[in-house]
Amino acid sequence: MYFYSYACFGIFGLFAARIRVQTRAGRMPATQTRTAMNTIAEPATFKIETALADPLEIDRYGDAVAAHARSEIPDDRFTALRLQMGAYGQRQSGVNMLRVKAPGGALNADQLDAIGEVAAQFAQHPAAHITTRESVQIHFIPLGRTPAAMHRLAQANLTTREACSNTVRNITACAMAGACPKERTDINKHVEGAVVHFLRNPLNQQLPRKFKISFSACESDCAQGMLHDLGVIATTRDGQPGFKLVAGGGLGHKPREAVTVDAFVPEAELLAAMEAVITLHNKHSDRTKRAKSRIKFLVERFGQTGFVARYRQEFARSREALAATRGPVGAWRVPEDVPAPGPGAPRAVYAQRQPGLFTVPVSVALGHVRAGQWHGLATLLRNFGLEQIRTTQDQNLVIRDVPKSQVPSVIEAIRAVGFDVPTDGDNIVACPGTWTCRLGITGSQEMGALLTARAPGLRVRVSGCHNGCAQPETGDIGLYGEGRRLHGKLIPHYQFYLGGDGTAGGRLARKGPSVPVVRTIAAVERVVATYQSAQADGERFFAWVHRQPDAYFNELFADLTSVQPDEVEALLKDYGDADDFKPAQLGGGECAGAAQVFIGAAFFSAAHERRYRDAFHAQHRTAAAVECARNDVQLIAQGIHDLLNPVATFKVRHRIDDLGELAAALAGKAPAAVVEPLPTFASAFALAFAPAVEGAPLPDRDWPAVFAGIDAWVHQAAAFCAAHDPQLDLHGALPDHRRAAQPIVFQRRAPAAPPLHAAAHPQAAVLEPMYHG
Repeated sequence: MYFYSYACFGIFGLFAARIRVQTRAGRMPATQTRTAMNTIAEPATFKIETALADPLEIDRYGDAVAAHARSEIPDDRFTALRLQMGAYGQRQSGVNMLRVKAPGGALNADQLDAIGEVAAQFAQHPAAHITTRESVQIHFIPLGRTPAAMHRLAQANLTTREACSNTVRNITACAMAGACPKERTDINKHVEGAVVHFLRNPLNQQLPRKFKISFSACESDCAQGMLHDLGVIATTRDGQPGFKLVAGGGLGHKPREAVTVDAFVPEAELLAAMEAVITLHNKHSDRTKRAKSRIKFLVERFGQTGFVARYRQEFARSREALAATRGPVGAWRVPEDVPAPGPGAPRAVYAQRQPGLFTVPVSVALGHVRAGQWHGLATLLRNFGLEQIRTTQDQNLVIRDVPKSQVPSVIEAIRAVGFDVPTDGDNIVACPGTWTCRLGITGSQEMGALLTARAPGLRVRVSGCHNGCAQPETGDIGLYGEGRRLHGKLIPHYQFYLGGDGTAGGRLARKGPSVPVVRTIAAVERVVATYQSAQADGERFFAWVHRQPDAYFNELFADLTSVQPDEVEALLKDYGDADDFKPAQLGGGECAGAAQVFIGAAFFSAAHERRYRDAFHAQHRTAAAVECARNDVQLIAQGIHDLLNPVATFKVRHRIDDLGELAAALAGKAPAAVVEPLPTFASAFALAFAPAVEGAPLPDRDWPAVFAGIDAWVHQAAAFCAAHDPQLDLHGALPDHRRAAQPIVFQRRAPAAPPLHAAAHPQAAVLEPMYHG
């Protein structure tokens, strides 16, 4: 029997267990005195106190791992369960990557130790990789050991939940949030509020595709909202605090810059505005073509004007539904006129807004931290009385709140762990590429290492395929791995992108030529030398690139892109490979999650409507509550119809809006307990929305009883759907959290006489769901 808290689902008490930003004096090293610390401002530390991980949820996942090993759960359904819990398949068989979420990149000493321990004891490669999403990836963990690894992480309040799959992923933020002199507010408070609100929220459990959010503390937008599905940027209007929202950004296939969706959202309405954008994605993005299912394609489909109009409709509704939800409130201030830290993190020791405290950046080559180094960093924090370290979007680390007098000692300790402060030429980011990724085409890790020191002062970003995990379009020099067939042979190449900058005032990079891998280093050195010799006085690489004519870089690289037949043999190998280039045939990647289960998406969307129903009812907004109740029933009834009448593509399914017609269409196919209540619900809704006089109150009716009846019907519908589809996972999507928390347990059983509604689906052996309703 399983139970876990769904506090983050509810409208009331949503922040009963709040994340708080703690301000506390750091412990001093043994060589320091407390008196010395008293002259230094107390640091503001982002500390998550809410339990983000759930041990019982991990136990449930462990049961699924065991059931899959016994062949009781098919691969595609188990993949969905595994990804929801942050376990990602690798190109190497039998092992997985665990992606650990670090909201805003913040990690404390205990969490560093936990990551190091998991890397050392559970993985076959004792290192963990910092990502551009400020997460930490631990590779080469045997599948059967992933539950135990998750439990160890949970002891330090680290979760992998929703770090993969079609969900809201790790929420990123400026590395200097809470400490930057330019910031308008400490957006750590707002990051924490969003984490609590969206983690396990039914709205975003089965989105059409993943959803990435960034938070920036001022208009400089160092967290690069431009490239995110949703960017939240602190600003003010007429002296009032609030946020600018940009949405629809994305890299990889058809890169595009985010558009402004709302120039100003009052601070109190931030969560409602964010929820409105995610709702648009959930309702309207393509669920049948993964390549077209990111929200950037929704902006493309509707156009900015149409997208914003739909956002405003959803925002009006979510703002009312969440009116009783108290969102995070920050302390706002006037920004100082100093240079912005820039994308990723500062490249040098940086003075914080807290007098006397500094941030020390740590250069981490290609984001790799060995197990012992995680422990070494934890020891460093404890020895200097520091609360936390932060991962950054450039795969580095920053150590915050260091007293000026301790900066040299901290740098010395960083070097003792095996790292250093950033140096000119080490601003290199690389995704795992063919090291571990199923989608990797080229060895981006090898190329990243080879490019170190070859582009001094520039940001280099290397992706092993066109999914853009290294954010190539935001680098000064960005590379995408690809294969090109020339003279009958497949030759590994890197597609160049030049002049990217994801912060305010920037733009995505220009697409340049594609250069064979073996010639890529020469191409990088050439463009760097050309810039150094041709730039105007003090001109940024960004400005130099964008003032060049369209054909400039094709001409610059002409001899490097031209391949003659007698040159082919010398170009066939990727760096680090003994054999000729041949992309591995590993099937599709897992970034998009498993195949969409549309009935599951219907139940989770219905759960979102149920949350709004209960919120509106508590506000005595009966008409709005009844509308949500109708949506609840409609979504599930339509989902059942789709389940029983599969079509080639979801777009051509037969949509029926009338509940009476749905009841007729389901008669004889679904049990009476599912079909017969539909006309009764339809009559209640029809009466509610047909008052005698326009604007008159709804007819007097025991609506709580109606809602309770609908909730009971939802359980009946879920039981039927689980019987029809034994691997259907509706955990967290059903009414009454205590009942919804009961899992579906799969058991083998002998075939029985099929019920009426299953006559068309004979099975020699089926998996019987032990449905706990």
